[in-house]
Amino acid sequence: MLKASVAAIMLAAIAPAYAQSCQTFGSQTLCDNGLSAQRFGNQTFYSDGTSSMRFGNQTFNSDGSSSMTMGNSTFYSDGTSSQRIGGTTFFSDGTSCQRIGSQTFCN
Repeated sequence: MLKASVAAIMLAAIAPAYAQSCQTFGSQTLCDNGLSAQRFGNQTFYSDGTSSMRFGNQTFNSDGSSSMTMGNSTFYSDGTSSQRIGGTTFFSDGTSCQRIGSQTFCN
């Protein structure tokens, strides 16, 4: 499931494998797990060959998953969710990501 850079590309997004940290430069995100992403308008292309497209508050991913953002909460098609509080995003699976400037750190 693609998680938009998380709070970054997201967040936008991260992706199938959870990254421990990511750095965003303009429309490009590079993560320490080798995943990278490039955003063009409402589309994001990931280095693993997947992509996502955002329409308003919904994101549709090339793997068939999707998400809907309502306020500070995001609901994913697999039944999980996340909530953004300040610069930190808390996921229902217990993980969290904190954005500090252009960097995002996840546990």
